[in-house]
Formats: sequence, C-alpha cells, structure tokens
Amino acid sequence: MGAALIIVAILLVLLVLFLISAIKVAREYERGIIFRLGRLLPNPKGPGLFLLIPIVDRMVKVDLRTITLNIPPQEVITKDNVPVRVNAVAYFRIVAPKDAIVQVENFMVATSQIAQTTLRSVLGQHQLDELLSEREKINAILQEIIDEATGPWGIKVSIVEVKDVEIPGGMQRAMARQAEAERERRAKVINAEGEYQASERLKDAANVIEEHPVALQLRYLQTLLELGSSQSTTIVFPAPIDLIKPFIERADGSKS
Repeated sequence: MGAALIIVAILLVLLVLFLISAIKVAREYERGIIFRLGRLLPNPKGPGLFLLIPIVDRMVKVDLRTITLNIPPQEVITKDNVPVRVNAVAYFRIVAPKDAIVQVENFMVATSQIAQTTLRSVLGQHQLDELLSEREKINAILQEIIDEATGPWGIKVSIVEVKDVEIPGGMQRAMARQAEAERERRAKVINAEGEYQASERLKDAANVIEEHPVALQLRYLQTLLELGSSQSTTIVFPAPIDLIKPFIERADGSKS
C-alpha cells in the first residue's frame, strides 16, 4: 500500500512538471516561434496561453515592439574631404517573426552593422553643407536604404535620425568667419538698397517740385514751423533763391 502511494505521488510530481514545462504564456506584444524536432512550425504562437510538447518542442520568443537602436559614432569623410564624426539612432520593429529568427542569426547585430555601413556610405556622398542643412533629406535616404536591406529579415525600419555631427575645431572657426563675412555682406547690401530707395524717393520729390513750384513754398513754410518750435537760441533762416534773386540782380546792376 505504501509503495503504491509513493508511485502515485511520483506520477503526480511528473505530471505537474510536465504541465509546467508544457504550458507557455506569450504577452500581447510577443510571439513564440516553435521548432518541433528542429523543424519550424508554420504559425507562431501567441498571444495568450498555449501548450508545447516537452523535449520535442523548442520555443524562441520574439518581441514585436518598436526597438531603439543607437548607432555608435562613425568617422566619415564627406564629399568635400571634411572629416566628421557622426552618430545616429534608428527605430525598427519585427513584422515577420519567423524571418527574424530563421533568415538571420542575430537580427539586432545584423541591423546595427548594416546601419553603420549605410551611415558611412551615404554621408560620404554628401558635402558638409548638405549634411548640416539637409538633415531631413539624408534621414530619408538612410531610412530607405536600411529598410530595404533588412526587409528580408522581417524587419521594418520606420525612422532613422542623424543625432550629432562633430566637426574639427579648425573647420568650426573657418565656418564662423564665413558666417560673419556673410552677415556683413548682407548688411552692406541692405544698406545700399536703402540708399538706392531713398535716392529714388528724392528724385520723385524733385520731379514733383519741378512740376508744381508751389510745393516748394509749402515745404518752406513747413520748415519755418519746425524751426519755430525749436528751443535753440540760434536759428538758421532759410531763404529761397527765387525770393532773393531780384535783390542780387539789383545789387549787380548798381555796381556796374
């Protein structure tokens, strides 16, 4: 009787161990890739509860959430022969769990390596000015190339962003001098444009006065009003040439 109880207890323990090893749970963002005696089963398991055959089945879990991949700094020579140090970040997720496990040994390492080589290759085809001013265009090119390369592995690359661009100190000083010279050039152009517009307005005013002499008298009276409101002890009294011209001619006639 006692031996029978021991056997039953052993069987119960084995049954519990079997159930523990057979029952698996996958979260909502996980999928289980099952290999039965080394052969891949067609449909991934999950999410939820499912059973495996102990010893026969082996499961590999795959996370379907978006993964953030930091691309380490890369030494790049731009198209105009400027050495820069660039790092980036890529966001991708697995859309085909079976391919991510079967088609590549380690999809994280493979994606990181292809991202690094693509970063060096693409940036080496652009000049420094393009790298600094056309960041969105370069990001789009990187995303398209990396996504195409990782597509057979069941990976979808959604975003690639160039984070930091480190430029040598000498180049930074040269760029600062160039920017300062550009600002001075723009200031001179704006000043010259202002003087040109002012001369155009003066020319228009002269044409108006020539066609309507009374406008000069009105301007003369306005000037007198402005001088009268001044608190200065010295007043310069402007006199039109037409007003004093008869006196000048009379004085010249008396001398002759």
